[in-house]
Amino acid sequence: MWLVSCCGGFFHKRKRMYQTPTRERTIIKYRHNFFATQNDHLASEEPLEIKLAYGPLGQRQQMSLAVTMRTPGADFDLVYGFLFTEGLIQGRKDVLQMRYPGAQLSPEAQENSILVELHPAAQFDVARLQRHFYTSSSCGICGKASLEMVQNQSAFLLPAHQPIIYPETLLRLPEALIPQQSLFNQTGGIHAAGLFSSNGDLLYLREDVGRHNALDKVIGAALQKKEFPLNDNVLLVSGRAGFELVQKAIMAGIPIMAGVGAPSSLAVELAEAHDLTLVGFLRDGGFNIYTGGERIQLKN
Repeated sequence: MWLVSCCGGFFHKRKRMYQTPTRERTIIKYRHNFFATQNDHLASEEPLEIKLAYGPLGQRQQMSLAVTMRTPGADFDLVYGFLFTEGLIQGRKDVLQMRYPGAQLSPEAQENSILVELHPAAQFDVARLQRHFYTSSSCGICGKASLEMVQNQSAFLLPAHQPIIYPETLLRLPEALIPQQSLFNQTGGIHAAGLFSSNGDLLYLREDVGRHNALDKVIGAALQKKEFPLNDNVLLVSGRAGFELVQKAIMAGIPIMAGVGAPSSLAVELAEAHDLTLVGFLRDGGFNIYTGGERIQLKN
């Protein structure tokens, strides 16, 4: 899932470009029996290498943790969220600093690599980390291993029957998210995740070509500014509600998650096991409740 090896030659040979969230390209468009040349905007997709420095000060060790394909922008939010939802850090205090590596690299390379300096006291099990990432890279995402990881690593229990949200509030969430999706409005090819209050106020919005990256960016932004768990919040994702996204919501303590598209069977099973309210097909004036329906109530 996270480790990239087979495409290394492609990225090595490819011409480096300045890192921006969108790229402009000339295309040929066919409409109504005519061809026309015009400029189009594409969502940028670039690799980001995450490196860790750990151990006692003065005896630090470094390792290359993962490479993920992402849309440049909010990279630190992405890395914070990724480390937290993978169970590698317990909070902001576990990170001394985060930076692009030193001046020996080209500016483009600096922007595609981040070094995370872990606190010397951070609980960091290299052996568990290597086992987990070997599983993820070899089988995409292995259901049994990942379910066990969530069961063992999730730090928070979701509050029973809380918070309460009204159907009309849920229906407003996509209306609040879509106008703020600036990259989607330019490119039409990018995912979004939004964190809302239970009253429907948009708190954080992030976009990325990867739906899991968009959610990691939202969780990472919240991690740096809010106390966890996010027990009074509602998550909205712009596409389907897959297993990975439910897993990340549970790790952050988010009790209500909605998707514009469908959930998968494993996502529903995981949500049910952790008492997460999971909503799908939130669009066109309606939605489906798959688990945790007691948190969604009609007004008296």
